[in-house]
Amino acid sequence: MERRRSPPLWVERLVRILRRENLHRIFIFLFVLSLLSAVALWQLEPQTAFADWLWWSVVTVTTVGYGDFTPVTIAGRLIGTVLMFFGIGVLSMFTATIAGFFVEIQLKRERGMDQVQLRDHFILCEWNQRAEAVYSELRSDPRTVESPIVVLAGIDAKPVDDDKLFLIHGEVTEENLERANIEDAATVIILGNDELEPGARDARVVLSTLTVEGMNPDAYTVVELVREENRRHCQRAHADEIIVGNEFSSRLIASAAVDHGISKVFSELLSVTYGNDFKQVPVPSALSGQGFLEVLIEMKRTDGSIVLAVQRGMEVTTNPPPEYRVEATDRLIVVTG
Repeated sequence: MERRRSPPLWVERLVRILRRENLHRIFIFLFVLSLLSAVALWQLEPQTAFADWLWWSVVTVTTVGYGDFTPVTIAGRLIGTVLMFFGIGVLSMFTATIAGFFVEIQLKRERGMDQVQLRDHFILCEWNQRAEAVYSELRSDPRTVESPIVVLAGIDAKPVDDDKLFLIHGEVTEENLERANIEDAATVIILGNDELEPGARDARVVLSTLTVEGMNPDAYTVVELVREENRRHCQRAHADEIIVGNEFSSRLIASAAVDHGISKVFSELLSVTYGNDFKQVPVPSALSGQGFLEVLIEMKRTDGSIVLAVQRGMEVTTNPPPEYRVEATDRLIVVTG
């Protein structure tokens, strides 16, 4: 049996507010009032059709008042006066309620109390200096400059004025991930909480990874750890990529101490704002089945890029041997301008 689609969230909220404010009862009352007024006017002034009097009652009670015709008897004008006063009061109440409805939505959205309905979006867990850097890089990359990003963090308001940035206030829990629409997310980035000790920080990341993978195993998860010994826990949680911050920084510092200038190369390659960039591209159809050396030469000749590695499924082979055969379903990790 086909599952019935639920109405949009804003429709549900509007119906809930209408019921809470008893506006549906007011509308029923106004309809009955307009109907009775039309009957009374028709009896008082039968030269005008009942349908016309019903139309006149509706436009009068809504304060529109086209003035195409009006009652001529005193009793008819008294009925019209009653309709006008009711119309002013009801219209003011209705306008204030609708305005409050939209203000409430906007406030909830700005404070992260709302629920998002997005597809193929990024979910960025935690907000700190590293999260700001991640956000800046995503917005600098032409491929993700328009991508919706949901920040899931314990902050009180949106950190950046960006129409495509959304906030979900709170920690990484099932409830908050549902509000972030984890089921349709493309990528989840899980950063550590700087306010916690390294052990507790990594434990929170592992738990968050388990929660995310349990709710949407198809989402690509990138996690940040402090300690290398906790890598295996994230691997068991099926994280797609694991970055150990201290390990990466230490190795880069050591390499820079021996091979002077290497940190500048990494900074350029890891930033999309200037210089060359790392990218992942499909294998050109003409190069399918060719050896890695032929692919390397042809990609440099035709595209100006340098192939560093080949990704096959979840396995990445860096600097493969010359005879390594590249398949059509592989992905090439290249350095390109």
